[in-house]
Amino acid sequence: VQLQASGGGLVQPGGSLRLSCAASGRMFGSYVMAWFRQAPGEERESVGSIRWNMGTTKYTDSVKGRFTISRDNAKKMTYLQMNGLRPEDTAVYYCAALLSGNPVSWGQGTQVTVSS
Repeated sequence: VQLQASGGGLVQPGGSLRLSCAASGRMFGSYVMAWFRQAPGEERESVGSIRWNMGTTKYTDSVKGRFTISRDNAKKMTYLQMNGLRPEDTAVYYCAALLSGNPVSWGQGTQVTVSS
């Protein structure tokens, strides 16, 4: 599967953005679609994930209640809705397809900058 992320940009604190991840190729029901982010000088960290078949989600504590991951199976799209953005959310965001917990494909990153 090939992934392409989009939707990043510059937003003021408290604002919202929706990132999209388009998949091409075969999507297996056992995939977990995940969002990661990497801030300058920091390691890449998991933001959250969604099981492709069941739609169940998980989030890292720092984004719970603010970010929502969803997917559209028919369109092979995964979304990351980000509300209440904070300067510390500034990072390059990546989508990834995981199989048995291991990344099998990465999208290119999309920059999210939260600044006034």
